[in-house]
Amino acid sequence: MKLLFVMDGLDRVHPEKDTTFGFVQSAALLGHECEHCLIHQVERIGGTVTAWARSLRYEAAPAGTEGPGRIWLEGAPRRLDLARDVDAVFIRKDPPFDSPYHHATLILEHLRGQTLVVNDPRGLREANEKLYALHFADWMPKTIVTSERQAILDFVREVGGRAVIKPLDGAGGYGVLGLKAGDGNEKAIIDLLTKEGRELAEVQEFLPDVKDGDKRVLLLDGEPLGAILRVPPEGDHRANIHIGGSVVPTELDEQELRLVAAVGPRLRQDGLYFVGLDLIGGKLTEVNVTSPTGIRELSTHRGERISDRVIRWTESKVG
Repeated sequence: MKLLFVMDGLDRVHPEKDTTFGFVQSAALLGHECEHCLIHQVERIGGTVTAWARSLRYEAAPAGTEGPGRIWLEGAPRRLDLARDVDAVFIRKDPPFDSPYHHATLILEHLRGQTLVVNDPRGLREANEKLYALHFADWMPKTIVTSERQAILDFVREVGGRAVIKPLDGAGGYGVLGLKAGDGNEKAIIDLLTKEGRELAEVQEFLPDVKDGDKRVLLLDGEPLGAILRVPPEGDHRANIHIGGSVVPTELDEQELRLVAAVGPRLRQDGLYFVGLDLIGGKLTEVNVTSPTGIRELSTHRGERISDRVIRWTESKVG
């Protein structure tokens, strides 16, 4: 196969923990070709969806040394016809889902029925990573989405005096703040996140189990690949890896398996093939679809290159 990875520049790729690196590594080791382009290099030229791309190469670490190896770009940029020259497109641009990301999905939409796109462009546009989880509200903590300060203040008291407020377009823990009834900062935090009542924010009841970690569950075509537990650093309620959260092995319990079984069919229906669910205390807090991470850590804990499964699945889809 020839696979195109629509992603950030390679200067932002950390081989030890980057899921896209894992995909490229697996694709190369399984005998496939990889191409790279930036999000704004997806184009429509002469009625054809194209990308201004360069070859993406992988080299394993030298024999007798440790390490994941390296990837680099090779050759001059050239225009690829994504319906003819490429077997699958992986959209791996890191959040936020901004205007360039949105425009790229609208262009890639024209590949429908011709080239596999992971994740599906229409699904990506529909699945805000905070709001999409509301399709599975029975599995979530108590949650409201509002721009009204008083509604948020009332909610915090209704759920026991502690809550978490999140911007709808944030990622990686950015902008996630705690709310505590009566601490004097409530109104200021609410006004900050809602831009003084002009923008919606999500507010969820505080889950004490967050101190034990945030479970990231990776799904492929609606089925679980496995999970990792991200434990927050001292003095922080956020467990995201890039802000210092540590990663430990974990498994899914019976309740979590039921949750995954409930969510999986809708993900598959919406073309959201590679997805990361965030769970705290068995409750679903977010559905990550833009550029889910965690496969490198999961592979380390399992002693297996889990990304191989994603590439093998892609082989089966493009036939």
